[in-house]
This record gives sequence, C-alpha cells and structure tokens, in this order.
Amino acid sequence: MTIAIMQPYILPYIGYLQLMNEVDKFIFYDDVAFINRGWINRNRILVNGKDFMLTVPLKDASQNKRIADIHLSDDPKWRQKLLQTLGQSYRKAPFYKTVFPLLEKIVNLEVRTIAELVRESFPLLNDYLGIQTELVPSSDVYNNSELRGQERILDICLQEKATRYINPIGGMELYDRQRFADAGIELFFIQSKRVEYPQFQNEFIPWLSIADVLMFNDVPAVQEMLKEFELI
Repeated sequence: MTIAIMQPYILPYIGYLQLMNEVDKFIFYDDVAFINRGWINRNRILVNGKDFMLTVPLKDASQNKRIADIHLSDDPKWRQKLLQTLGQSYRKAPFYKTVFPLLEKIVNLEVRTIAELVRESFPLLNDYLGIQTELVPSSDVYNNSELRGQERILDICLQEKATRYINPIGGMELYDRQRFADAGIELFFIQSKRVEYPQFQNEFIPWLSIADVLMFNDVPAVQEMLKEFELI
C-alpha cells in the first residue's frame, strides 16, 4: 500500500497528478489550517501569452480555520466569470472542445466548500485521464488532529497499513527517513521533471495548471507526462 497526503489544490500543476497517479490511496489533507495566498483555491493559467493567477473566491477565508471549513463565495457570478476567463484564454487551443466542458463540470459542481470542490473535481479529472487512485479526505477518517507534523503523517500511514509513503520533494527537510523505516514504512520524495509542449506560438511557461496541460495535449500525451518524475 502506497499513499500520499496533500492539501487539496484546485486544478493543480501536473506534479500533483504525477504524485496522485503513483499511489494506491491519495489523502486530501483538509483538516489543517488554510494558507492564505497558497495553492488551495488558485493556480496559474496562460492569458495572452503570460501566466495569470486564476482564483476561486472564498468567504471569510482565514488561517485560523481548517481548509475543510472554508466556504466558497456567495457571489453567484464567480463561476461564470472564472469560466469566461478560461474560455477566452483557451478557445483556440487544440483540445478546447473536449476540455472546456470538463472544466465547466468542475467549476459548476454543487458544493459549499473549497475542499469539497477540489475533492469532487478529481473523479472527473481522473476519469478523463484514466487515473484510478482511491481518494480520501483526512477530515472524515483519521481523528488525529492532536498530532503535529511528521507524527501525524506517520499515524495516517499506520492507520492505512501503508508500506510506502511518497511526499513532494519540498518536504525532504521535514521528514526523517529512519523514523519512517522504524515504523515499517519506506519514505520517498517525488521530483517532477520539466515537461514542455506548444502553448500557441508563445515562449513556453512551465508548471501551469493542469487545465493548461489538457488544453494543449491529448490524453495519451498527458499520460506519458504523468511518468516524467523521479523518486528519491
């Protein structure tokens, strides 16, 4: 059993999906503090040849609240505005006709919180890409919020009877490989390789949202991109 644990990110960059595709069970870490100006409710897309921060507006977002408790904006127009930005930016992209309806379904999901929006978006994305990983929200399952940092991650691994845990490369200084080994768990870090593809006639901008990747690449090409990483 291989697992990964990540905060829920809306339409994240491809490295997030590489990690999800590599594990048996992916846990949305949604009962930790919300991070202002992070990646939970926003990501970068291509607008007029430059990167642009696409943002899902939230209601009373605060770092004093859990991600699972952050509600979407009450403004009924935000979904239409977000889709309008995506539509105008990518209407000439080669896979617009198949990908835009997918993004419409995601943006129009009838949910109340950002955690729910992310969680419900991935069955749609994963079905499109053929990813079969099991998805679990941490707030519904593990009941270990009194633990912190590495010890909480380890406890989730033990509850899941995991034998391997994969973390993004940025966490190398946060986790002790020997501590995991003592618990019977192999610890790996995923390092995404840079993938490039034509973005209209523009100079390539890397690590944009998966929405950008899908607009310019067919499913077999993206499935190959999902393999472009190293485990360290």
